[in-house]
Amino acid sequence: MTRELALVIIATFALLLVAAGVWAWRRRARRDSGIAAPTGEIPADADVLAVFSGFYVATTAHEQPLERLAIRGLGFRSRVDVTVTDAGLALDLTGQPRLFLTREALVSVGRATVAIDRVVERDGLVRVSWRTNDDTVADTYLRPQDASAGALTEAVSGILSAPTSTTPTGPDA
Repeated sequence: MTRELALVIIATFALLLVAAGVWAWRRRARRDSGIAAPTGEIPADADVLAVFSGFYVATTAHEQPLERLAIRGLGFRSRVDVTVTDAGLALDLTGQPRLFLTREALVSVGRATVAIDRVVERDGLVRVSWRTNDDTVADTYLRPQDASAGALTEAVSGILSAPTSTTPTGPDA
């Protein structure tokens, strides 16, 4: 086999892998096209309780940390500023409109170690469970940088309408 033929085979294989990835993402996006995240501003009369900076990791199907949902605005990792108010939770992802999860939309908050292809120290992620526009429950994973995961978990659990869940999730929980 010549070097040129080997290069053509490798390039063809790489192109096929990229094409398969694009096809899979489009199929997932089509599957999840009916699910929408609630965009909007923080109500003017809401009191800001805490602000955290960190990373948005992923949004997955509820209690399935390895099943990503392709929700518009939540498809890719990003830096995030999380604002906890008495009316709900605001997520400001880089380059995306603000997402505002009302207290009524929030289901639970807890800690996690695994989400999609991200593994961190035990309980290093914050898992916020919330209801989408079609009443689907989704889990959003956040990794605070300027505070502990426990501080963010406590701030969000303080505003929940429903009981909180602070048990770790994931395969190693």
